[in-house]
Amino acid sequence: MLRKIAVLALAALPATIAQVSEGFESGWDKTAWPQYAVDCAQGGSVSLDSSTAHSGKNSIKVTGAGGYCGHMFVGTTKVPSGDVYVRTWLKATTALTSSHVSFITMPDSAQAAGKHLRIGGQSNILMYNRESDDATLPDLSPNGIAASKALPAGSWQCFEYHLGADGTIETWLNGAVIDGLTAKKGATNPNAAQWTRSSYVPKITGVYFGWESYGGDTNTFWFDDIVIGSTRGNCSSPV
Repeated sequence: MLRKIAVLALAALPATIAQVSEGFESGWDKTAWPQYAVDCAQGGSVSLDSSTAHSGKNSIKVTGAGGYCGHMFVGTTKVPSGDVYVRTWLKATTALTSSHVSFITMPDSAQAAGKHLRIGGQSNILMYNRESDDATLPDLSPNGIAASKALPAGSWQCFEYHLGADGTIETWLNGAVIDGLTAKKGATNPNAAQWTRSSYVPKITGVYFGWESYGGDTNTFWFDDIVIGSTRGNCSSPV
């Protein structure tokens, strides 16, 4: 009986940890990392690219066309059931503009059916967007904008975030905390009024990397050395 319990516990463990590490050095496994384009796909593309990489020789390249239907993502549904930590090295061709865009999208069962938690930019800075009510983190006020950071273009950047089982959100760029992209108990963020107007706890079912534009912006992103798990790594840890 004890042996049976132990076997069952071990069988359940990977679903909790859900550690995913991918540097694409063995190529692009399209079964494990499928394309993702909700509702429509007109012009965006995903490819394995050997022209640039954070480490090794390969990365995933996402070319996004302008407009909502020009979106394209690639990702995985292997996410932990509790706390989720994501790290990706990424490189953007063009800096974020004043327009609303996303480069990470996550189906989220805590919102209405078919809605997503999104990470991208607006007002030239990094931000979160909750699709169901269009709330942003941070508030897009002058102070909120100043509390976030721009995403440098043309070079590899280490982007990390944490979605807590208690509703916590934490975000880091190249190892440095982004104060405006933080929402958690015991930490005051004066620029999170929109985000905290509801008792929202993300419950994502996948993480997808790519490009989505809600105007005419186009961009090309590369992603490499992706890690998804239940504990935080860091920018220097291997894939």
